[in-house]
Amino acid sequence: MPADPARSGLSLRPTETPPRWYHPLTQHNYRLFLGLQLAGSLGVWMQRLAQDWLVLQLSGSPAAVGVAVALQFLPMLVVGPLAGLVVDVFPKRRIMMVCQSVIVLLGVGLAAWAASGTITVAVVYASCVALGVTAAVDQPTRQVFVNEVVGDAALRPAIGLNNALSQLGAMAGPALGGVLIAHAGPPAAFAANAVIGILVLGLIGAIRARELHPSTPAERGRGQVLAGFRYVRERPRLLLLILLAGLLGAFGMNGPVVLAAFAERVWHNGVEGFGLFNTVSALGALAGALLAARLGRMGRKGIVAAAGLFGLSQLVAAVMPTLVLFVAMLAVVGIMTLLFLTSAATVVQLEAGPAIRGRVMALYLPLLLGGHAFGGLLAGWLTEQFGVRTGLVVTGSLGMLSAAVIGVLLWWHGRRRQEAARQA
Repeated sequence: MPADPARSGLSLRPTETPPRWYHPLTQHNYRLFLGLQLAGSLGVWMQRLAQDWLVLQLSGSPAAVGVAVALQFLPMLVVGPLAGLVVDVFPKRRIMMVCQSVIVLLGVGLAAWAASGTITVAVVYASCVALGVTAAVDQPTRQVFVNEVVGDAALRPAIGLNNALSQLGAMAGPALGGVLIAHAGPPAAFAANAVIGILVLGLIGAIRARELHPSTPAERGRGQVLAGFRYVRERPRLLLLILLAGLLGAFGMNGPVVLAAFAERVWHNGVEGFGLFNTVSALGALAGALLAARLGRMGRKGIVAAAGLFGLSQLVAAVMPTLVLFVAMLAVVGIMTLLFLTSAATVVQLEAGPAIRGRVMALYLPLLLGGHAFGGLLAGWLTEQFGVRTGLVVTGSLGMLSAAVIGVLLWWHGRRRQEAARQA
């Protein structure tokens, strides 16, 4: 039986219903927050893409790019649970300022080193690790801070729009980074991330502290670090959704490796093609974000269906015989990516109590992005061993299989709950 939230000190998700006319965009702080969320996500993902492309240039190996992807996201698996407690205990605005300052310094340092022509793969790998550790703290902080920005009344639409823009930045960042790399090289992308980071610091500073809705800090201690695990373990449907995100991260979020390999080895259009592929994916992501907002909160069946279609769209893209058809399918991949990620993240946040939301998101995000790290290694290895198309067919098929298995488990758990309710 799940623990009683009242006894455990955890709050149930908000049930307050705002007036029909009310929307979080009417709030000054929320508009600033959306701006910094989109800009920050765009800048960080631009830097990630530039790091991946620089590794490919220096090493000539897709497998080495897979290592770079892994190093960017594996730190989340290590420090994620502790980062969640940091988010729940310390002032979130201060955490964001510190993390963003580190991101700016990384951008400036990489831009200068890459421009000097003396940078090595080992240096880029070290930057990947530093960015991964910073993101492990920064990303759950941003996800949870939205509650303090808008309060309970507007939480549902605020979380949905926040997740949509965050994921949109994750798709648009590589697209913009690809354009910059094509015209000015990786140092320009690193420098652009530093400039964007300074803008984000200004937006954080412009948030009006007196209008925030601060939450009660969680207690400190080793037991509190494990509270997020217990909370999720006692809620199997929540656990299955988080697991599905991790599996889709592993088998679907492999764009930097796959798109770079398609540009180099299949269509032979180099960095220009790489930028085009990321741009089209980002446009599809924008359409997916708008579709997710239009549909509102999707149920678990809809989320599983979106996950399955995500895997299917990758599989179809892998076998497209012409460049035009391949690019068209990338737009579909972008749509399904945002539809799944936005809906899943919204449900996970809303089902977690405010007092423990940071620790729950610090499990969800590491699994999603840690899966992304594993997926980068898997995609790189499959590409090296069996070719680009075969690698994407395999990962797309595994994504579809993951959605099917999780869908069956959710159905089985629902049946058990119905039987238990009838017997009671």
